[in-house]
Amino acid sequence: MRVDELPLALGPYARGAANAITDVPGVRVGHSTVVERDLRTGVTAVVPDALGAQRRWLPAGLFVGNGFGKLVGATQVDELGAIETPVLLTSTLSAFRVADALVGHVLSWPGYEDVTTLNPVVGETNDGFLSDIRARALGAEHVAQALASADVGNVDEGCVGAGTGTTALGYKGGIGTSSRRVVVGGADATVGALVQSNFGGVLTVAGVPMPAEELLGHAGVETTGNSCMVVVATDAAVDARQLGRVARRAVFAMARVGARFAHGSGDYALAFSVAEGGVPVDDAALDPLFGATMDAVEEALLNSVLTATTTRGFRGGVAHAVPADAVRRRLRDAGLLGR
Repeated sequence: MRVDELPLALGPYARGAANAITDVPGVRVGHSTVVERDLRTGVTAVVPDALGAQRRWLPAGLFVGNGFGKLVGATQVDELGAIETPVLLTSTLSAFRVADALVGHVLSWPGYEDVTTLNPVVGETNDGFLSDIRARALGAEHVAQALASADVGNVDEGCVGAGTGTTALGYKGGIGTSSRRVVVGGADATVGALVQSNFGGVLTVAGVPMPAEELLGHAGVETTGNSCMVVVATDAAVDARQLGRVARRAVFAMARVGARFAHGSGDYALAFSVAEGGVPVDDAALDPLFGATMDAVEEALLNSVLTATTTRGFRGGVAHAVPADAVRRRLRDAGLLGR
């Protein structure tokens, strides 16, 4: 189930048509999912079609909530306020092979024949509880599959792509997405979020705690860290500095769903805009974008858990799905459903 299927409203802004990051014009998402032997892993690609020979970079902002992670390309994004490639998410120890494959892919684009420097952006979380992470099984084949499958419209969530082996908030985690429509500086805009959830804490839905030990009847997966990657896209006319402010709000939204923000949790948010040129909006006009970002990220995080299914993996590890009926019952008891 997704949050909008409960149904549960989160925030005052309307959801986009697909309620996904792909509601932002020209943004596609694809996955490569690996479930075989001791592997529960994969690659997820967020592809902005605006990138290419005619437009080599898009404005971007980065916020590091906790830097225990391997976000390839982070320093140049921070320094230049730009992304030059699609954004890929994957498993921790495969991030470097995935980054190399992403470089090879982009260098093959028409018009890139003379390119001699390129900054790939690859995020990761640690799926070692359910997958043999030391196998470092992901590479060019999986990157090509994720990129080739990238599409608009509905996005597969839960146990797919980079979320195949992740756990979050005591349950099975995964990929989640959501979007909001908003007015920024007098112009209609869309903001969308996609997350790879893999962090500890107590699942909280619209302020209602959903502890794993209570809903499952036994202790859930005790994930004290292992990270969260958040990608935010928008078509609002904002610059890199303002996108850094947007990315900051994206990490803040993790607190709404019960994140512990542990020592070992690498919590990152990357925000980019596909808007073409023009003067960025005034900072005083950003409040709706900030609010919509937090709402979209909150819902994407919840979707990443609520859509995931029970998964058995490496060395007998098991991560259980959230019991849907128990979630509905608690929300109904709190007066949040059926209105």
